[in-house]
Amino acid sequence: MRKALGRGLDALLPESSKSQDGAVANDQVKKVAINLIKPNRLQPRKNFDAERLSELSQSIKEHGIVQPIVVSFDSITNSYELISGERRLRASKLAGLEKIDVVVRATQSDKDRLAVALIENIQRDDLNAIETALAYKKLMDEFEVNQGKLSELVGKSKSAVSNTLRLLDLPEEIQNAVQFERITEGHARALLMVRDAHERNKLFKLAMEQGLSVRKVEAIAQELSEGKSLEEVISPKRSTESIRPIKSADIKALEKNFEKVFGTKVEIKTKKDQKSGRIIVHFYSLEDFDSISKILIK
Repeated sequence: MRKALGRGLDALLPESSKSQDGAVANDQVKKVAINLIKPNRLQPRKNFDAERLSELSQSIKEHGIVQPIVVSFDSITNSYELISGERRLRASKLAGLEKIDVVVRATQSDKDRLAVALIENIQRDDLNAIETALAYKKLMDEFEVNQGKLSELVGKSKSAVSNTLRLLDLPEEIQNAVQFERITEGHARALLMVRDAHERNKLFKLAMEQGLSVRKVEAIAQELSEGKSLEEVISPKRSTESIRPIKSADIKALEKNFEKVFGTKVEIKTKKDQKSGRIIVHFYSLEDFDSISKILIK
């Protein structure tokens, strides 16, 4: 269901970087020595989960790399610069590979490299919400496009692009929490509802400490946006309704296991008897929904 992004690259890259049929010129697949590949100076992704890298490394050992990384060739240093696929490159190094399959892509400038890196990372959902927002902003700044044009380039609706960019209005501490997966994008969006910076920060801390669900943070944020203080909203009289008990380590471990299977946030909510409850699998796009459906239907 994902909208093709070829038009995005075609609109951004200059004619000198394209072949006659409109594709990026001189693409070729080849094996190159890993030690000849330099990191991408313009890499939009900044955080790499060590556990997931280890899992990917093990998969590469067993099955190899399914999709080649993308690089450009530097004739001056006779080396390659990574454009996209840093997770695969890092995991391949962990796996002990000496050579790796690459797509060699001809690019003419840093702007071209930036366009390819950002678009391909966004297309594969390789970035977290904050990194995606920063990538959107960089595309807008570097290529002087507005949100309407950007939505066409990345194959997202205008509202989706706008909502993602709004995450950059949050303070750095909350943005960092999203990047390091201490809270979800849904939590961050709920926090945006609270205009009072002091009350918003208190709710952020509470959500972290108590492990509040997105729905609960949204409910509290709604009341805070109406002028109430956090203390009023979670007063002892209402605390049993406002804050769920902290989950056991076993439940959290099970959630993590489910999240590895589905590739998205999973919540296990048990009743007081601990013998029944609900398993909630979150999806944040139609692509997520398709992926989850395929797993469940197997």
